[in-house]
Amino acid sequence: MRKTTILRKISLLSLVLVSNLHLFGQAYYSQFKELVLKKDTIGQYKLLKKWEVANPDDPELYVAAINFYVQRSRKEVLSLKKEQEAGSSIEMKNQANEAVGYLTGKVIYESNDLDSGFYYINKGISKFPDRLDMRFGKTYVLGLTENYRAFTEEIIKTVEYSGQINNQWKWSESKPLNDAKNFMLGSVQDYVFQLYEVKDDNIIPYIGSIAESVLKLYPDHVESLSNLSITYLVKKEYDNALIPLLKAEKLSPKDYIVLSNIAWCYYQKKDKLNAIKYYELVLKYGDEGAMNFANEKLVELKKSN
Repeated sequence: MRKTTILRKISLLSLVLVSNLHLFGQAYYSQFKELVLKKDTIGQYKLLKKWEVANPDDPELYVAAINFYVQRSRKEVLSLKKEQEAGSSIEMKNQANEAVGYLTGKVIYESNDLDSGFYYINKGISKFPDRLDMRFGKTYVLGLTENYRAFTEEIIKTVEYSGQINNQWKWSESKPLNDAKNFMLGSVQDYVFQLYEVKDDNIIPYIGSIAESVLKLYPDHVESLSNLSITYLVKKEYDNALIPLLKAEKLSPKDYIVLSNIAWCYYQKKDKLNAIKYYELVLKYGDEGAMNFANEKLVELKKSN
């Protein structure tokens, strides 16, 4: 009887300690957010150090730390370019009123603080591997710094771990994520689009690697089948591109992006009948831009018959 009473007291004490740690963690997190709103970076730094000593097992510590160090690493610099680049710039002229260059602003990330941010988020991911917000936070920063190899590797690690935990992800404050599988896959697709927008053929293999990692777990994922086809389209391997595209069409017959890419493959292969067939489907299901392009191709194809 006495032993049972002692065990109950120990259990109650443990419960109180854990609850207090959770409350302390919430208090630190709330304080940190207030300091961010005030733009008090000195206060943020001091709080992070105090927080790390008091409760190193609080997952929000690591989220706060990467946010702090990435923001502190961010620097805006001016540079003089001979040619005008995309974005805003100031034209510089000589005494003869001739353009001699363009002054543009650029954001850079100082490596020491950035490395500190990655140190903390890597530690956080190691301690709390099912926190998807940590993984995607790291991915976001890798995208900001244009480290596309590491960006891709982190996405693939996330996809693979999702399979290991059957998509049982948590988000901020360790709350279970609703519809986690679709949220994760949708976010991965957004990141793939970010790679595509770089407009560099050297990036395309990264898109293929991500697509393959998703398709290992979800072989019927239409967006990844379409992404995989891009790796072949860039190399003009139209027969290979058609394999995932035709599979994607069976799964999603009204997906006009898939239909457009199939039509393009047949157009390049000079298979007019199939090219016409699929461009007509694009007219049926596509948006305005896709329909306009399909119309142009149909006029060309039918004129040459």
